[in-house]
Amino acid sequence: MTDLRGLALDELEHLLTSLGEPRYRAAQVAEWIFKHAVADFDAMTNLPKALRRRLATEYGLSSARPVGHLRSSIDGTEKLLLEFADGTQIEAVVLRDDGRATGCVSTQVGCRFGCTFCATGAMGFVRDLTAGEIVEEILALRRHLAPERLDNLVFMGMGEPFDNYDATLAAVKIANAPWGLGIGARRMTISTAGHVPGIRRLAGEGMQVNLAVSLNAPDQDSRARIMPIAKIYPLPLLLEAVREFTRATGRMVTFEYVLLEGVNDSPEAADRLGDLTQEVPCKVNLICYNSIEDAIYSAPPDDVVRRFLSRLRRCCPTVVRRMSRGSDIAAGCGQLCVRRDRT
Repeated sequence: MTDLRGLALDELEHLLTSLGEPRYRAAQVAEWIFKHAVADFDAMTNLPKALRRRLATEYGLSSARPVGHLRSSIDGTEKLLLEFADGTQIEAVVLRDDGRATGCVSTQVGCRFGCTFCATGAMGFVRDLTAGEIVEEILALRRHLAPERLDNLVFMGMGEPFDNYDATLAAVKIANAPWGLGIGARRMTISTAGHVPGIRRLAGEGMQVNLAVSLNAPDQDSRARIMPIAKIYPLPLLLEAVREFTRATGRMVTFEYVLLEGVNDSPEAADRLGDLTQEVPCKVNLICYNSIEDAIYSAPPDDVVRRFLSRLRRCCPTVVRRMSRGSDIAAGCGQLCVRRDRT
C-alpha cells in the first residue's frame, strides 16, 4: 500500500489527478500530512468524503508509536523508542545545545556495516525504513517536542543513510520543501560511515545539506580494524569522494572522530589526522566514546583527550571537542533498542 507520507508534491499531484481529482488537491493533502501530521484521512475535512474514503481504502500513512522514552538528568538529551505497524522499532534522539533542539534520526532498523564501537552494528541489519517512515519519525520528534521547536536534523541514528539512499534523500527533500516540513537544507546533516557511492551521489544532488563522515582513524589499517566498511571503501577512495563533494558543493565536510582509549588516541594518531585535514576543507568533531554494554573499548582519560586536541589544533584549527550526550540514558546509537531486547 502506497504511503503518502513518502511522496513529494509532484507525486501527490500525479496520484490525485489519476484519481480524477483537480491538481490543487495535492497541496491540500500535503498540508494535512506534513504540516498538520494527521494520522487519519477522515481528519482532512476540506476533501470530499468520497475521496477521503478512497484514500483510506487504497493508501496509507506511516505511523510511529512511542513505546519507550528516556531523558538524561545530566544534559537534557532525550531518546525515543518508536514502533512501526509491523512491530519493528527504531530510535530517535533529541540533543539540546545552546537553546537549540536537534533531532537525530534513524534511516534503517539495525545496520549491516558492523562498526565495532556501535551498538546498532551489534544488532545486525533488519530492514530499511521507507521515506514515509523516516518523515514520520521526524514528525514524531516534533510531536514530542511541541511547543518546543525542532531546529536541526542529523541523519546519524540507527543505520547507514547512504545504504538506504533513495528513501533517505526522498525524506530529506520532503523535510526541506516549503510544502513539506520546511526545514532549511543547511540545518540538516547526513552522516556516513564512509559509503563512497552515496557521497558521490549526494555531491551531484545540488543540495546544500551538510555531510559528516565518521572517520575514527587517520590511516587505512587502523580504520579497517574498527570499521569494516573501510575494507570495502578504503581511506584513499573515501578521501577522494569527500574532496569531490567539497568541490561540487562548496561545503566544508565534518569528520567525526570517536576517541577510543589505546586505539586511536595517541599523539602520532593526532599528527596523522592533522596531516589528513590539510587535504580536505573540513572541521573535526572529537567525541569521547560513549560506552555500551559488554564494550571492548573505553573512553580515554581527560588528559589524553586534551593532549590529542592540542596536537591536532597545530594543523587543524577548526576542531571542536564534543561532549558525549545522554551517557546516563543509553543515548549511543542502538543502545536503547539493545537494552530493550535484553530485558
